[in-house]
Amino acid sequence: MDVTHKPLPESAQRGNIWRLSLAQALAGANGVVVYATGALVGDHLAPSPLLATLPISLFVMGMAACILPMGSYAQRQGRRAAFLLGSGAGVLAGLLAALAVSLGSFWLFCLATAFGGAYAAVVLSFRFAAADGVAPQRRARALSLVMAGGVAAGVVGPQLVTLTMNLGTAPAFTYTFVAQALVALFAALILLGVRLPRPQAGQGYEGRALKEIIRQKRFIAAVVSGSVAYMLMNFLMTAAPLAMHMAGHAQAQANWGLQWHVIAMYAPSFFTGHLITRFGASRVALVGLVLTGLSAVVGLAGSDVAHFHGLLVLLGLGWNLGFLGASALVLECHDPAEKNRVQSLNDFIVFSLMAVGSFSSGGLLSLYGWSMVLWVSLALLAVAVGAIVVATRNGTFAGETAPLR
Repeated sequence: MDVTHKPLPESAQRGNIWRLSLAQALAGANGVVVYATGALVGDHLAPSPLLATLPISLFVMGMAACILPMGSYAQRQGRRAAFLLGSGAGVLAGLLAALAVSLGSFWLFCLATAFGGAYAAVVLSFRFAAADGVAPQRRARALSLVMAGGVAAGVVGPQLVTLTMNLGTAPAFTYTFVAQALVALFAALILLGVRLPRPQAGQGYEGRALKEIIRQKRFIAAVVSGSVAYMLMNFLMTAAPLAMHMAGHAQAQANWGLQWHVIAMYAPSFFTGHLITRFGASRVALVGLVLTGLSAVVGLAGSDVAHFHGLLVLLGLGWNLGFLGASALVLECHDPAEKNRVQSLNDFIVFSLMAVGSFSSGGLLSLYGWSMVLWVSLALLAVAVGAIVVATRNGTFAGETAPLR
Protein backbone atom coordinates (compact mmCIF):
# COMPACT_ATOMS: atom_id res chain seq x y z
CA MET A 1 0.00 0.00 0.00
CA ASP A 2 1.09 3.58 -0.51
CA VAL A 3 1.67 5.85 2.43
CA THR A 4 1.12 9.54 1.75
CA HIS A 5 1.38 12.64 3.86
CA LYS A 6 -1.64 14.89 4.01
CA PRO A 7 -0.84 18.38 2.71
CA LEU A 8 0.09 20.82 5.43
CA PRO A 9 -2.18 23.82 6.05
CA GLU A 10 -1.56 26.65 3.58
CA SER A 11 -0.13 28.89 6.31
CA ALA A 12 2.34 26.20 7.39
CA GLN A 13 3.45 25.65 3.78
CA ARG A 14 4.08 29.37 3.28
CA GLY A 15 5.90 29.63 6.61
CA ASN A 16 8.14 26.69 5.80
CA ILE A 17 9.03 28.06 2.38
CA TRP A 18 9.92 31.49 3.74
CA ARG A 19 11.97 30.08 6.61
CA LEU A 20 13.77 27.59 4.39
CA SER A 21 14.41 30.29 1.79
CA LEU A 22 15.92 32.61 4.39
CA ALA A 23 17.95 29.77 5.89
CA GLN A 24 19.15 28.90 2.38
CA ALA A 25 20.30 32.49 1.96
CA LEU A 26 22.28 32.45 5.20
CA ALA A 27 23.54 28.88 5.15
CA GLY A 28 24.43 29.19 1.47
CA ALA A 29 26.94 31.86 2.45
CA ASN A 30 28.89 29.09 4.24
CA GLY A 31 29.82 27.48 0.94
CA VAL A 32 30.50 30.82 -0.75
CA VAL A 33 32.99 31.78 1.98
CA VAL A 34 34.78 28.43 1.62
CA TYR A 35 35.02 28.73 -2.16
CA ALA A 36 36.13 32.37 -2.02
CA THR A 37 38.85 31.78 0.56
CA GLY A 38 39.66 28.06 0.56
CA ALA A 39 42.18 27.93 -2.29
CA LEU A 40 43.83 31.21 -1.23
CA VAL A 41 44.19 30.26 2.43
CA GLY A 42 45.23 26.78 1.32
CA ASP A 43 47.86 28.20 -1.02
CA HIS A 44 49.24 30.29 1.85
CA LEU A 45 49.25 27.55 4.49
CA ALA A 46 49.78 24.33 2.48
CA PRO A 47 53.18 22.62 2.50
CA SER A 48 52.91 22.19 -1.30
CA PRO A 49 51.14 24.19 -4.04
CA LEU A 50 49.52 20.94 -5.19
CA LEU A 51 47.55 20.92 -1.91
CA ALA A 52 46.18 24.45 -2.33
CA THR A 53 42.66 23.30 -3.16
CA LEU A 54 42.63 20.41 -0.65
CA PRO A 55 40.51 22.41 1.86
CA ILE A 56 37.79 22.85 -0.78
CA SER A 57 38.06 19.19 -1.73
CA LEU A 58 37.60 18.21 1.92
CA PHE A 59 34.59 20.51 2.07
CA VAL A 60 33.08 18.45 -0.75
CA MET A 61 34.19 15.18 0.86
CA GLY A 62 32.58 16.24 4.13
CA MET A 63 29.39 16.89 2.19
CA ALA A 64 29.44 13.52 0.48
CA ALA A 65 30.36 11.61 3.65
CA CYS A 66 27.57 13.15 5.71
CA ILE A 67 24.68 12.96 3.24
CA LEU A 68 23.66 9.37 4.01
CA PRO A 69 24.12 9.61 7.81
CA MET A 70 22.16 12.87 7.89
CA GLY A 71 19.43 11.31 5.75
CA SER A 72 19.23 8.38 8.16
CA TYR A 73 19.11 10.74 11.13
CA ALA A 74 16.33 12.76 9.48
CA GLN A 75 14.43 9.52 8.82
CA ARG A 76 14.46 8.72 12.56
CA GLN A 77 14.30 12.14 14.20
CA GLY A 78 12.78 14.38 11.54
CA ARG A 79 14.25 16.92 9.16
CA ARG A 80 14.27 19.80 11.65
CA ALA A 81 16.47 17.86 14.08
CA ALA A 82 18.90 17.20 11.22
CA PHE A 83 18.84 20.90 10.29
CA LEU A 84 19.88 21.90 13.80
CA LEU A 85 22.62 19.27 14.00
CA GLY A 86 24.02 20.51 10.71
CA SER A 87 23.89 24.11 11.87
CA GLY A 88 26.03 23.14 14.85
CA ALA A 89 28.61 21.78 12.41
CA GLY A 90 28.46 25.11 10.57
CA VAL A 91 29.20 27.11 13.70
CA LEU A 92 32.09 24.78 14.54
CA ALA A 93 33.46 25.10 11.01
CA GLY A 94 33.70 28.88 11.24
CA LEU A 95 35.32 28.86 14.68
CA LEU A 96 37.88 26.19 13.74
CA ALA A 97 38.78 28.03 10.52
CA ALA A 98 39.35 31.27 12.45
CA LEU A 99 41.59 29.42 14.89
CA ALA A 100 43.44 27.72 12.02
CA VAL A 101 44.42 30.93 10.25
CA SER A 102 45.39 32.49 13.57
CA LEU A 103 47.72 29.55 14.30
CA GLY A 104 48.84 29.10 10.70
CA SER A 105 47.68 25.48 10.74
CA PHE A 106 46.85 24.04 7.32
CA TRP A 107 45.51 20.74 8.65
CA LEU A 108 43.24 22.43 11.20
CA PHE A 109 41.88 24.55 8.35
CA CYS A 110 41.21 21.35 6.39
CA LEU A 111 39.29 19.95 9.37
CA ALA A 112 37.25 23.16 9.53
CA THR A 113 36.25 22.95 5.87
CA ALA A 114 35.28 19.29 6.35
CA PHE A 115 32.84 20.40 9.09
CA GLY A 116 31.63 23.07 6.67
CA GLY A 117 30.90 20.27 4.22
CA ALA A 118 28.85 18.45 6.85
CA TYR A 119 26.80 21.63 7.26
CA ALA A 120 26.38 21.90 3.49
CA ALA A 121 25.11 18.29 3.38
CA VAL A 122 22.18 19.33 5.56
CA VAL A 123 21.57 22.54 3.61
CA LEU A 124 21.16 20.39 0.49
CA SER A 125 18.03 18.84 1.96
CA PHE A 126 16.29 22.23 2.35
CA ARG A 127 15.07 21.99 -1.27
CA PHE A 128 13.47 18.58 -0.69
CA ALA A 129 12.07 19.63 2.70
CA ALA A 130 10.14 22.40 0.94
CA ALA A 131 8.21 19.72 -0.96
CA ASP A 132 7.11 17.88 2.21
CA GLY A 133 3.45 18.34 2.92
CA VAL A 134 2.88 20.10 -0.44
CA ALA A 135 0.53 18.87 -3.19
CA PRO A 136 2.46 17.06 -5.98
CA GLN A 137 1.68 19.65 -8.66
CA ARG A 138 3.22 22.41 -6.49
CA ARG A 139 6.40 20.62 -5.43
CA ALA A 140 8.66 21.83 -8.24
CA ARG A 141 7.56 25.40 -7.46
CA ALA A 142 8.22 24.98 -3.71
CA LEU A 143 11.63 23.43 -4.38
CA SER A 144 12.51 26.25 -6.76
CA LEU A 145 11.44 29.03 -4.38
CA VAL A 146 13.63 27.71 -1.58
CA MET A 147 16.60 27.54 -3.93
CA ALA A 148 15.88 31.16 -4.85
CA GLY A 149 16.93 32.06 -1.33
CA GLY A 150 20.46 31.48 -2.54
CA VAL A 151 20.31 34.82 -4.39
CA ALA A 152 20.98 36.51 -1.07
CA ALA A 153 23.80 34.05 -0.40
CA GLY A 154 25.42 35.40 -3.56
CA VAL A 155 25.53 38.81 -1.92
CA VAL A 156 26.09 37.85 1.72
CA GLY A 157 28.99 35.44 1.14
CA PRO A 158 31.33 37.54 -1.05
CA GLN A 159 30.58 40.75 0.83
CA LEU A 160 31.22 38.95 4.10
CA VAL A 161 34.67 38.12 2.75
CA THR A 162 35.34 41.59 1.34
CA LEU A 163 34.29 43.46 4.50
CA THR A 164 36.09 41.23 7.00
CA MET A 165 39.14 39.72 5.28
CA ASN A 166 41.57 42.42 6.48
CA LEU A 167 39.72 43.49 9.62
CA GLY A 168 41.91 44.39 12.64
CA THR A 169 45.44 43.13 13.16
CA ALA A 170 44.60 39.42 13.01
CA PRO A 171 45.77 37.31 10.03
CA ALA A 172 43.72 37.74 6.85
CA PHE A 173 40.27 36.10 6.89
CA THR A 174 40.24 35.47 10.67
CA TYR A 175 37.15 37.61 11.23
CA THR A 176 35.60 36.29 8.01
CA PHE A 177 35.38 32.86 9.59
CA VAL A 178 34.09 34.25 12.90
CA ALA A 179 31.31 35.97 10.94
CA GLN A 180 30.68 32.68 9.12
CA ALA A 181 30.02 30.98 12.47
CA LEU A 182 27.62 33.73 13.56
CA VAL A 183 25.66 33.48 10.31
CA ALA A 184 25.27 29.71 10.83
CA LEU A 185 23.96 30.35 14.34
CA PHE A 186 21.40 32.85 13.06
CA ALA A 187 20.24 30.36 10.41
CA ALA A 188 19.69 27.76 13.14
CA LEU A 189 17.38 30.14 15.02
CA ILE A 190 15.29 30.61 11.88
CA LEU A 191 15.04 26.86 11.30
CA LEU A 192 13.57 26.34 14.77
CA GLY A 193 10.24 27.55 13.38
CA VAL A 194 10.02 25.06 10.50
CA ARG A 195 7.01 22.71 10.79
CA LEU A 196 7.26 19.50 8.75
CA PRO A 197 5.48 16.13 8.81
CA ARG A 198 6.94 13.83 11.44
CA PRO A 199 8.60 10.57 10.39
CA GLN A 200 6.01 7.82 10.06
CA ALA A 201 6.70 4.36 11.48
CA GLY A 202 4.74 1.15 11.65
CA GLN A 203 2.71 1.84 8.51
CA GLY A 204 3.35 -1.62 7.01
CA TYR A 205 5.04 -0.17 3.92
CA GLU A 206 8.76 0.59 3.64
CA GLY A 207 8.92 1.17 -0.08
CA ARG A 208 10.70 -0.62 -2.90
CA ALA A 209 14.24 -1.96 -2.76
CA LEU A 210 16.86 0.59 -3.83
CA LYS A 211 18.08 -1.69 -6.61
CA GLU A 212 14.62 -1.45 -8.18
CA ILE A 213 14.53 2.34 -7.85
CA ILE A 214 17.98 2.97 -9.31
CA ARG A 215 17.12 1.01 -12.46
CA GLN A 216 14.49 3.61 -13.39
CA LYS A 217 15.49 5.64 -16.45
CA ARG A 218 14.28 8.83 -14.80
CA PHE A 219 16.51 8.13 -11.77
CA ILE A 220 19.51 7.50 -14.05
CA ALA A 221 18.79 10.77 -15.88
CA ALA A 222 18.44 12.63 -12.57
CA VAL A 223 21.74 11.31 -11.19
CA VAL A 224 23.71 11.92 -14.38
CA SER A 225 22.36 15.44 -14.84
CA GLY A 226 22.73 16.43 -11.19
CA SER A 227 26.20 14.90 -10.91
CA VAL A 228 27.64 16.60 -13.97
CA ALA A 229 25.95 19.94 -13.30
CA TYR A 230 27.36 20.06 -9.78
CA MET A 231 30.73 18.43 -10.56
CA LEU A 232 31.54 20.87 -13.36
CA MET A 233 30.25 23.84 -11.38
CA ASN A 234 32.55 22.85 -8.50
CA PHE A 235 35.38 21.90 -10.86
CA LEU A 236 35.46 25.36 -12.42
CA MET A 237 34.41 27.38 -9.37
CA THR A 238 37.20 25.80 -7.28
CA ALA A 239 39.89 26.70 -9.77
CA ALA A 240 38.60 30.09 -11.00
CA PRO A 241 39.62 32.30 -8.02
CA LEU A 242 43.13 30.82 -8.02
CA ALA A 243 43.32 31.08 -11.82
CA MET A 244 42.35 34.76 -11.56
CA HIS A 245 45.06 35.27 -8.95
CA MET A 246 47.61 33.53 -11.22
CA ALA A 247 46.50 35.79 -14.11
CA GLY A 248 47.28 38.87 -12.00
CA HIS A 249 43.73 39.89 -11.10
CA ALA A 250 42.91 41.31 -7.65
CA GLN A 251 41.10 39.35 -4.94
CA ALA A 252 38.29 41.91 -5.01
CA GLN A 253 37.68 41.03 -8.68
CA ALA A 254 37.50 37.34 -7.78
CA ASN A 255 35.03 38.16 -5.00
CA TRP A 256 32.84 40.10 -7.43
CA GLY A 257 32.97 37.24 -9.90
CA LEU A 258 31.88 34.77 -7.23
CA GLN A 259 29.10 37.10 -6.12
CA TRP A 260 27.60 37.26 -9.61
CA HIS A 261 28.19 33.54 -10.03
CA VAL A 262 26.15 32.69 -6.95
CA ILE A 263 23.42 35.16 -7.91
CA ALA A 264 23.28 33.47 -11.32
CA MET A 265 23.07 30.11 -9.55
CA TYR A 266 19.96 31.04 -7.62
CA ALA A 267 18.16 33.97 -9.29
CA PRO A 268 16.62 31.80 -12.05
CA SER A 269 14.95 29.75 -9.30
CA PHE A 270 12.09 32.26 -9.27
CA PHE A 271 10.96 30.85 -12.63
CA THR A 272 12.77 27.49 -12.97
CA GLY A 273 9.82 25.73 -11.34
CA HIS A 274 7.50 27.11 -14.05
CA LEU A 275 9.92 25.99 -16.77
CA ILE A 276 10.03 22.47 -15.32
CA THR A 277 6.23 22.31 -15.15
CA ARG A 278 5.87 23.50 -18.75
CA PHE A 279 8.75 21.78 -20.55
CA GLY A 280 9.66 18.86 -18.30
CA ALA A 281 12.52 18.31 -15.89
CA SER A 282 14.80 16.41 -18.30
CA ARG A 283 14.66 19.13 -20.99
CA VAL A 284 15.42 21.86 -18.45
CA ALA A 285 18.36 19.82 -17.13
CA LEU A 286 19.78 19.42 -20.65
CA VAL A 287 19.59 23.17 -21.29
CA GLY A 288 21.52 23.65 -18.05
CA LEU A 289 24.30 21.38 -19.29
CA VAL A 290 24.49 23.30 -22.58
CA LEU A 291 24.90 26.58 -20.67
CA THR A 292 27.67 24.99 -18.62
CA GLY A 293 29.42 24.08 -21.87
CA LEU A 294 29.12 27.68 -23.07
CA SER A 295 30.78 28.86 -19.86
CA ALA A 296 33.84 26.73 -20.63
CA VAL A 297 33.94 28.14 -24.18
CA VAL A 298 33.95 31.69 -22.79
CA GLY A 299 36.82 30.75 -20.49
CA LEU A 300 38.82 29.41 -23.43
CA ALA A 301 38.29 32.69 -25.30
CA GLY A 302 40.58 34.68 -22.98
CA SER A 303 41.84 35.40 -19.46
CA ASP A 304 40.61 38.97 -18.90
CA VAL A 305 38.40 39.75 -15.92
CA ALA A 306 35.39 39.88 -18.28
CA HIS A 307 36.10 36.32 -19.44
CA PHE A 308 36.27 34.99 -15.89
CA HIS A 309 33.13 36.86 -14.85
CA GLY A 310 31.25 35.73 -17.98
CA LEU A 311 32.31 32.14 -17.35
CA LEU A 312 31.16 32.29 -13.73
CA VAL A 313 27.76 33.79 -14.60
CA LEU A 314 27.03 31.21 -17.33
CA LEU A 315 28.28 28.47 -15.01
CA GLY A 316 25.80 29.60 -12.36
CA LEU A 317 22.89 29.66 -14.81
CA GLY A 318 23.80 26.21 -16.11
CA TRP A 319 24.02 24.81 -12.61
CA ASN A 320 20.58 26.17 -11.69
CA LEU A 321 18.76 24.59 -14.61
CA GLY A 322 20.79 21.39 -14.53
CA PHE A 323 20.57 20.79 -10.79
CA LEU A 324 16.96 21.86 -10.26
CA GLY A 325 15.86 19.89 -13.29
CA ALA A 326 17.63 16.85 -11.84
CA SER A 327 16.15 17.46 -8.39
CA ALA A 328 12.63 17.61 -9.84
CA LEU A 329 13.29 14.30 -11.59
CA VAL A 330 14.26 12.76 -8.24
CA LEU A 331 10.86 13.75 -6.82
CA GLU A 332 9.28 11.63 -9.57
CA CYS A 333 11.25 8.53 -8.56
CA HIS A 334 9.87 7.79 -5.10
CA ASP A 335 6.81 7.78 -2.87
CA PRO A 336 6.81 9.21 0.70
CA ALA A 337 8.04 6.02 2.39
CA GLU A 338 11.09 6.00 0.10
CA LYS A 339 11.91 9.71 0.01
CA ASN A 340 14.76 9.96 2.55
CA ARG A 341 16.57 6.91 1.17
CA VAL A 342 16.20 7.93 -2.46
CA GLN A 343 16.99 11.61 -1.95
CA SER A 344 20.02 10.80 0.21
CA LEU A 345 21.29 8.22 -2.28
CA ASN A 346 20.95 10.71 -5.13
CA ASP A 347 22.83 13.41 -3.24
CA PHE A 348 25.50 10.94 -2.10
CA ILE A 349 26.21 9.92 -5.70
CA VAL A 350 26.14 13.53 -6.92
CA PHE A 351 28.54 14.83 -4.30
CA SER A 352 30.86 11.84 -4.33
CA LEU A 353 31.42 12.52 -8.03
CA MET A 354 31.65 16.22 -7.31
CA ALA A 355 34.50 15.46 -4.88
CA VAL A 356 36.44 13.88 -7.76
CA GLY A 357 36.17 17.14 -9.66
CA SER A 358 37.22 19.16 -6.64
CA PHE A 359 40.29 17.02 -5.95
CA SER A 360 41.43 17.05 -9.57
CA SER A 361 40.90 20.72 -10.40
CA GLY A 362 43.75 22.04 -8.26
CA GLY A 363 46.24 19.53 -9.62
CA LEU A 364 45.18 20.14 -13.23
CA LEU A 365 45.45 23.89 -12.75
CA SER A 366 48.90 23.68 -11.15
CA LEU A 367 50.34 21.14 -13.61
CA TYR A 368 48.65 21.98 -16.91
CA GLY A 369 47.03 25.40 -16.58
CA TRP A 370 43.55 26.89 -16.77
CA SER A 371 42.90 25.88 -20.39
CA MET A 372 43.28 22.18 -19.53
CA VAL A 373 40.70 22.56 -16.75
CA LEU A 374 38.26 23.96 -19.32
CA TRP A 375 38.91 21.28 -21.97
CA VAL A 376 38.41 18.49 -19.43
CA SER A 377 35.10 20.14 -18.46
CA LEU A 378 33.90 20.04 -22.07
CA ALA A 379 34.85 16.38 -22.40
CA LEU A 380 32.90 15.41 -19.27
CA LEU A 381 29.95 17.47 -20.47
CA ALA A 382 29.82 15.63 -23.80
CA VAL A 383 29.69 12.28 -21.99
CA ALA A 384 26.89 13.49 -19.70
CA VAL A 385 24.72 14.90 -22.49
CA GLY A 386 25.07 11.63 -24.38
CA ALA A 387 24.08 9.62 -21.31
CA ILE A 388 20.97 11.71 -20.66
CA VAL A 389 19.88 11.59 -24.30
CA VAL A 390 20.14 7.80 -24.21
CA ALA A 391 18.25 7.58 -20.91
CA THR A 392 15.43 9.84 -22.16
CA ARG A 393 15.41 9.01 -25.87
CA ASN A 394 12.14 9.71 -27.71
CA GLY A 395 11.27 12.17 -24.95
CA THR A 396 9.86 9.45 -22.70
CA PHE A 397 10.86 7.07 -19.94
CA ALA A 398 9.54 4.00 -21.68
CA GLY A 399 7.80 1.48 -19.46
CA GLU A 400 7.90 3.65 -16.37
CA THR A 401 5.17 5.39 -14.44
CA ALA A 402 5.71 7.91 -11.69
CA PRO A 403 5.04 6.51 -8.21
CA LEU A 404 1.92 7.57 -6.38
CA ARG A 405 2.94 10.42 -4.15
